[in-house]
Amino acid sequence: MKKIIIALAIIIANFTIEAQVKTPQSSPKATVFQTVGLTDVEVVYSRPAARGRAVFGNLVPFGKLWRTGANENTTISFSDDVIIEGKTLKKGKYALYTIPKIGSWEIIFYNTTNNWGTPEDFTEANVALRTTVKEEALSKAVESFTIGINNLDTNFAYLEMAWENSSVAMKFEVPTQKTAISNIEKALAGPSAGDYFSAAQYLFQSNGDIAKARAYVDKALEMSIEQPFWYNRLKSLIQAKQGDKKGAIETAKLSLAAAEAAKNQDYVKMNKESIAEWSKK
Repeated sequence: MKKIIIALAIIIANFTIEAQVKTPQSSPKATVFQTVGLTDVEVVYSRPAARGRAVFGNLVPFGKLWRTGANENTTISFSDDVIIEGKTLKKGKYALYTIPKIGSWEIIFYNTTNNWGTPEDFTEANVALRTTVKEEALSKAVESFTIGINNLDTNFAYLEMAWENSSVAMKFEVPTQKTAISNIEKALAGPSAGDYFSAAQYLFQSNGDIAKARAYVDKALEMSIEQPFWYNRLKSLIQAKQGDKKGAIETAKLSLAAAEAAKNQDYVKMNKESIAEWSKK
């Protein structure tokens, strides 16, 4: 029995050692993060190397859809809508595909991002935007496929891709001025209803100044046309904490009615339970 236990221990130890062994990836993963003006841009991709092979026209055929890297499809994310060749690309995350050709590349922003390589069923309906850029020859070869965001301006930048002796650059414009003006106007207009609600919620949850929490939630409701059920829910909890159970019940009833209209069963349940609890003598 002792020998069996020892043998099992050795097997488990060997398995653990093997499970911990790490080896380098042939096409290591990379992330590029860049803020352009006020817009965040992120590219996640894998970087294959040429290793003496002819790349374009061979390893990457001309005229064929390419994953723009290796392994999983490359993805690109924008925190704001951007403009490419006069066309709007909505903010969000996209798979980045390309079709390299002699003298130009097609660049495709694809809505489905969870593909391994290229999609099994590529459909034009999933293409958010497609554009063509000129290919430039490089005098010095690039060994590992490289994506960068360069030539930065507050209003635009260039998405650049290079491998072997080929390079392309795609300009994209960002809404810096529009976003900045919106931020300025919002700041000058003072706190919003949501700001007052968040302040009230923080004070309530952190056992802070409950009188200030009540004043803030009242202000949030005063500024809000819709009277959200979660605003009144917070107000009822604050009232109950202040010892005003009668007021808390009346406010909870308002939250309950709005939650029922919105078919939000979580808030319906919470309000009913609170009303029952606060109604006890």
